[in-house]
Amino acid sequence: MTTRTGQASGRERAGRRRRARTRLLATAAALLVAATTGCSAFGGSLSVVWEAPADNLVEERGNGAWLVGDTLVRSRYDKVTAFAADTGKARWEYTPPGRERVCAVSRNAVDSVVLIARGRSTPEGCTTVAALDLTTGRERWHTARTAGGRLTESLTETFTGMVAAGGGLAVLRDADDDWAIDMRPGIPGAKALRAFDLRTGAERWTAAVPEGCVPEQVEAGKRQVVAVLACDRTELSLAAFAPDDGRLRWTAPLGSRAVPAPDGQLALVSAEPAMVRTATRELAPGAFLAFDEAGKTTARIDFKGDYGDLRAHVPALVSVRDGRFYVGAEGLSGRAYRGRVVAFDLKDGRRLWLENVAVAGGLRGLDVTGDRVTVLSDQGSREDGHEELRVLDAADGDEREKIDTGLDMIRTDTELAALFTYKDQLVTARRTPGSPFTMYTRD
Repeated sequence: MTTRTGQASGRERAGRRRRARTRLLATAAALLVAATTGCSAFGGSLSVVWEAPADNLVEERGNGAWLVGDTLVRSRYDKVTAFAADTGKARWEYTPPGRERVCAVSRNAVDSVVLIARGRSTPEGCTTVAALDLTTGRERWHTARTAGGRLTESLTETFTGMVAAGGGLAVLRDADDDWAIDMRPGIPGAKALRAFDLRTGAERWTAAVPEGCVPEQVEAGKRQVVAVLACDRTELSLAAFAPDDGRLRWTAPLGSRAVPAPDGQLALVSAEPAMVRTATRELAPGAFLAFDEAGKTTARIDFKGDYGDLRAHVPALVSVRDGRFYVGAEGLSGRAYRGRVVAFDLKDGRRLWLENVAVAGGLRGLDVTGDRVTVLSDQGSREDGHEELRVLDAADGDEREKIDTGLDMIRTDTELAALFTYKDQLVTARRTPGSPFTMYTRD
């Protein structure tokens, strides 16, 4: 007996029904998991759990925000304050001694320790570096730092990349009082990069900075310490040093600049992999450059490409994780410009994925944690300024979750400094006047 083509037997129909039931159960299970983990693509909203008291006066120096365990920490020019992430209650407050101010802080907190550079504004400058324990709010140790004087402060004393924590090290950059225009032009900054044990403060090494060069920014990782060097005042290079003894491993040229002083065009983004944001030549297009551990350029990601225009100078929209670079951008999609997130592989600069997530100008911040990219964006004036939250798959950009928050989370007079995810909750950290932290939960 034969069965006609296109007509199923009873056994086949029963098998299909079993497979259909299996798929239905799998779908139901997936939806249940999504509901319990917050990864649902079916909407929802956010509500405020707590909000820290507003900061009124702020300055450009000393600002930082970190999430360490269940503690959120905010640094500003006059104090460092910690809050319990679950409740928002203040845990401790650190105030620099005397009339000192916080000049600079390390980008990363390592083993619950962050570095701060402190001192008086004038004439002494930032003369002390301290290791601040973020679990207690107390200094573990501090050491003296050479600060730029009145003459050199505007020439070489910048507050970006002054201190760095990584790989069990505290690395500080001294100023060079002799590095000034028309004054002893050949004096090097050969002793201007020093490392200490992060936990104890024991001195570890002084880096072998090349002759005729002075460090302007520093970042530290487990496998290398990297620094931006200014050589002969206008030639810039990236240098890597061994974390065990400070020996020079390699240097890579970064081009030249028109003036013999930091111009804000060059910035260290990451130590591992070594990555910089550069636009040092007049009218030259800006780009992110990544380097391997031998100093070879592995990726050049231009500010402008077929992916649109990168939001290169917005720290809250730039993240390096696990050899990948995630960045906000704006580009044409159909007939309209859209805000988007783009992911690149830093081994070769390939674009991995691109996902449109906002109206033009609507991107506010992104956070990469584990296998998720969490994006906060403004829906535009037609939605009364309400923000939208999306969760993307870090591997391929697929959307896992989308929530119309129903909230104006980023007020018009504030700037988002960072976005954190804590458990299944969201934390916004603001840089400008307003509440430094606000915790949101999914309804």
